[in-house]
Amino acid sequence: MPSRKLHRIAVLALPEVIPFELGIPHRIFGRANDEHGVPLYEVVTFGTEPGQLLDTQADFKLCVEHGPEVLAQADTVIVPAAYEPASLYQEGRLPEEIAEVFRQVRPGTRLASICTGGYVLAAAGLLDGRPATTHWHWAEHFQRLFPAVRVDPEVLYVDDGDVLTSAGVAAGIDLCVHMVRRDFGAAVANDVARRSVVPPHRDGGQSQYIRRPVPEPQLATTTAARAWALGHLHEPIQLRDMAEQESMSVRTFTRRFREEVGVSPGQWLAQQRVERARHLLESSDLSMEGVAREAGFGTAQSMRGHVQGALGVSPTVYRRTFRTGRVG
Repeated sequence: MPSRKLHRIAVLALPEVIPFELGIPHRIFGRANDEHGVPLYEVVTFGTEPGQLLDTQADFKLCVEHGPEVLAQADTVIVPAAYEPASLYQEGRLPEEIAEVFRQVRPGTRLASICTGGYVLAAAGLLDGRPATTHWHWAEHFQRLFPAVRVDPEVLYVDDGDVLTSAGVAAGIDLCVHMVRRDFGAAVANDVARRSVVPPHRDGGQSQYIRRPVPEPQLATTTAARAWALGHLHEPIQLRDMAEQESMSVRTFTRRFREEVGVSPGQWLAQQRVERARHLLESSDLSMEGVAREAGFGTAQSMRGHVQGALGVSPTVYRRTFRTGRVG
């Protein structure tokens, strides 16, 4: 069996790094293997200089063996959250030693951030004019500090091609699983998710985690309506049909649904239909019209618009890419 070049990921550790978020890339990418059990990634942690001893947000220090020399071979650079240097969060300015790191990044290297690691990418000018996200708690501050960045505080992560950013903490897991899917296909990503006991894809966005000033008592939920809808995705579903499952008015149901899920019922239904179509495109021999009917889009043309909008590729291209994956 011919050897495959490993995708090399370099994870930047800065002072006051959060150990959990530093470990996310190692956990997710380190679990990605091909069908023969051969690793697909090599993950290495590096600092601004070799042998650096860093304070962390835990009760231990971290000795980082490698420095920026690893960037010469890196295909992806990931920046987890760290709460130093102060100039980054107060002025949006990188100290020279961190700025020098990004001057050494090779053209074409993929960049990603977890949580407030996006501050580092923004301060380096790498997010100017781009969509990006960060932890919802920091989103307004981030936007004020970096007005050239198009901040979306609602989403779990943003994939802008060669630059990706995630929201806080666990959203870093979502982002890394997404990157595995993009690199090597759904089968590998789903296996990584199962072994890590996380979902391969989460619905909704950060808004479902934001504390509301005056939360209403949750005497009723929309769980039954969502379960019913998932069982009837192949049929036309009206908003009133879902509201009836909870014995609510359409207005009350819509408000309660958005509070619980973070998106409108219509948006959620579209997401679920895309997910159903994606599953069928990966795992079935149904024609495009058959997939469209089973997912509730009605026609292949309608499905194409939704899938293209959500995934960035047509159903035909998606099936060709992910039916066999890109492994091998």
